[in-house]
Amino acid sequence: MSHKRIPKRKAAIAVGGVAALGAAAILLPNANASQDNSAGAATPKTLKATGASDLSSQLAGLLGDAFAGSYYDSATQQLVVNVISGSNDNVVVQAEKAGAKVRKVQNSTAELTAAAQVLKTKATVPGTAWSVDPKTNKIQVLADSTVTGSKWDTVLSTVKSLGTDMATVKKTGGSFKTLVSGGDAIFAQTDQGGVRCSLGFNVTASDGTPAFLTAGHCGVAAKQWSDSQDGQPIATVDQATFPVSDFSLVKYDDPATQTTSDVNVGNGQTVQITQAEDATVGTQVFRMGSTTGLHDGTVTGLDATVNFQSETDPNGVDTVNGLIQTDVCAEAGDSGGSLFTQDGGAVGLTSGGSGDCTAGGETFFQPVTAALTATGATLGDAGAGAGAGDTATADPSATAADPSATDGTGDQSGAVDPNATDGTGDQSGAVDPSATDASGTGEDQSGTGQDTGTGADDGSSLTSNH
Repeated sequence: MSHKRIPKRKAAIAVGGVAALGAAAILLPNANASQDNSAGAATPKTLKATGASDLSSQLAGLLGDAFAGSYYDSATQQLVVNVISGSNDNVVVQAEKAGAKVRKVQNSTAELTAAAQVLKTKATVPGTAWSVDPKTNKIQVLADSTVTGSKWDTVLSTVKSLGTDMATVKKTGGSFKTLVSGGDAIFAQTDQGGVRCSLGFNVTASDGTPAFLTAGHCGVAAKQWSDSQDGQPIATVDQATFPVSDFSLVKYDDPATQTTSDVNVGNGQTVQITQAEDATVGTQVFRMGSTTGLHDGTVTGLDATVNFQSETDPNGVDTVNGLIQTDVCAEAGDSGGSLFTQDGGAVGLTSGGSGDCTAGGETFFQPVTAALTATGATLGDAGAGAGAGDTATADPSATAADPSATDGTGDQSGAVDPNATDGTGDQSGAVDPSATDASGTGEDQSGTGQDTGTGADDGSSLTSNH
């Protein structure tokens, strides 16, 4: 994500890079084939992720109470729609004619919602999370390493009370926490010290002024944000919501600031963001955030509730609802960064999670569509757009991020060490605007100069690692 300040100074606050681990995943070309046989029979369509999301939304309205969720089968590139067993044949025919593959299930959306409410009432303890998994037609409940003793017993007994076919529960490594610090970063100063977060997506505020979205817990932590560690503020929080939801709308102080609707994936490359879209379980997604580089994974659950340990009250819980659950890893420093699809769809803003990018983990994201609706902002360029050369042309030969390179691990508290530099592994996760990136390219990652980093090439051939 980049913007240009007038008259000359380019203040490129970009979505940060996220490191590369595991098997390579390719952003496929944006071709969208739709397959129906020549006789016109109801054959499931082959869809891109965007098309699957759109079809799911249409069928949710068309099928009404018979609709029990859907997910994207990436192997066949088809949308699988859950229909309640006992529904009349006309419902199945409608879904199949629309291009979906139909699967009959036992649990209705209303029943799953009611079960989630029971969890909220009886099992809201720090370190727990739950979301609906349409693949299993159940609620998946997670408990981190801090949930032990009587708390663990409470979770188990509550899940058991829902019935054997309603929910599953498992332990997850690490602990759920918001991931303040680091990104291709934005910086702020608080009474507790320096903090940093990632810019998510540039938007236009409802009054027509340029702005960007980031995490709500970042906007609650600080009011004014800079594009360099010791620089003057260039943007001010207009709206911030956390807990319950986790998004902030931050307006650029200079109304003449020009922005581009893209994600900076490093090495001068960008992925154009063309629309906001709802997440679909099974869809491949990509996350940017400078602590760990470029990572990809899969959406594993929707409407997730996460109970973070409160950072201000030792006995409190910060509960956030309506999040997207994924198996994309994240670490401290990725908060607010963008979650997007291969088709240039803006999906989420990094909220928090557990684990790391060595052992893996779960990460949760604030849906972009909900943030746009709540703030009245619109996705896309604000102002006249970037000048020539601001958005790099995709280079298919560009190399991917170095899996061993990091931009510092990032302290969970979001504190910034003024003496630290990128790539040192300093636990504070600080960024030195004059430092070179961790890949050794010598390119500026601070967001104050070139829109570069340790990512890969453009959205049509971008290679990332899990």
